[in-house]
Amino acid sequence: MARIFDVIQVPSMGSKEIVKRVPEQGMGDFRIGSQLIVGAGQAAVFVRDGKALDTFDSGRHTITTANIPLLVDLIGKAFGGETPFKAEAYFVNMTEFPQMGWGTRNPVPIRHPGIGVGASLIIANGIFRMRVADPQLFVGEFAARQSLYTTDEIHDTLRTYVVSSLKDVVGELGLQGKSAFDLPAMIDEVGAAVEAKVKDEFDSMGLRLIDFKVEDLNPKEESAETLAKMGLIDMAELQKYQFAMSMRDMAQQDAGGGGAMGLGAGAGMGMGMAQMMAQQMMQAGDQQPPAAAATMACPKCGHQNPVGGKFCGNCGEKIEAAAGAFCSNCGAQLKPGAKFCNECGQKVA
Repeated sequence: MARIFDVIQVPSMGSKEIVKRVPEQGMGDFRIGSQLIVGAGQAAVFVRDGKALDTFDSGRHTITTANIPLLVDLIGKAFGGETPFKAEAYFVNMTEFPQMGWGTRNPVPIRHPGIGVGASLIIANGIFRMRVADPQLFVGEFAARQSLYTTDEIHDTLRTYVVSSLKDVVGELGLQGKSAFDLPAMIDEVGAAVEAKVKDEFDSMGLRLIDFKVEDLNPKEESAETLAKMGLIDMAELQKYQFAMSMRDMAQQDAGGGGAMGLGAGAGMGMGMAQMMAQQMMQAGDQQPPAAAATMACPKCGHQNPVGGKFCGNCGEKIEAAAGAFCSNCGAQLKPGAKFCNECGQKVA
């Protein structure tokens, strides 16, 4: 025989408990005249067929058709004023929850064209505090059909929203010419921008963001080669950057060997030339004519064929992965029988 709840209540809730359901399993049988007791710092939401309906604040309430209009409307003619009726009652903890942390599990990329190699990485972490602001919305979106819902269960979801907002903010700063190495000095500005985005996300979930902080915001140093492998910069930009750095190193070496002149005028001329050539390389790279397409010789007749061709266009000899072939991605010479390029990892066609 189904249990009829004459008194509906959850006497206490733990500091991390957001929602508790009555009954824990299935739907409850409630009657008109049942007493709904909502404790201090709680709210109660009736749910039927997965829909969050009538909501009650703290206090003692006698259930009538007048104070559950949404539930009565949903049940409709099947209700007919008769009792008991079937539903679920969700008690929501409306107090502030303990502080929760967030962090970037993987470095966040930031692109800044024209500065350095054009990209860098940032890592960050911090804390936030929140509470439920709209119990009906929160229950409907997250907690329906669970007997107990805690902050541990929603923590990953909230952390994902924070990191996603951080990515949006650093992406916007990258377009403004900021690199990861500029951001530590902008930690308050970044924190305020992320907080504004996170607040909107929390509001849409029925939550209220009470406090938000970025505690650490630091660049993660990676080589230009690693950034290229991650797809953040292309090979052309990498080559231009490597050339610029080699010119700078040469200028520094020359400046060290000429006494006072070497340390003064020599250093200035060397560094000036390096900076000028690096700037020219970075700015004029796109204006240079494209390099001639890489070719490979037929092992039988010597005819030059485009890289990636499998048969000679002159004699028909198979030339796939033959000695002297070149990688179609980076142009590096391939070893006979190689399946992948030793330089860039590109699969040999």
